[in-house]
Amino acid sequence: MSEAYERERQNNARLDELSAKVSALRGVTIDIYDNARAHDVIDSTSDTFSSMTTQLKGSASRLGRMAASGNKVAILKLSGILIGSFLVLYYILRLFF
Repeated sequence: MSEAYERERQNNARLDELSAKVSALRGVTIDIYDNARAHDVIDSTSDTFSSMTTQLKGSASRLGRMAASGNKVAILKLSGILIGSFLVLYYILRLFF
């Protein structure tokens, strides 16, 4: 009887060890998945910023051509945009700091 009890105890001990290893493997798998997901977010953010940079460069070049044409209304519009942008940034920064 005590031999059967001893084997049952050993089996339970090994089962607990196996359960701990499976839990550790599950944790590593979840960490790998989270890390891969974070890299996807970083890549999409990088793509978004690079396209935004291209759009800003295009807008800046169009504004430069508009100002270079010498049209007074265009120059007033450009001045209004610059002053408005400055004021918006000022008030946003003022809210946070």
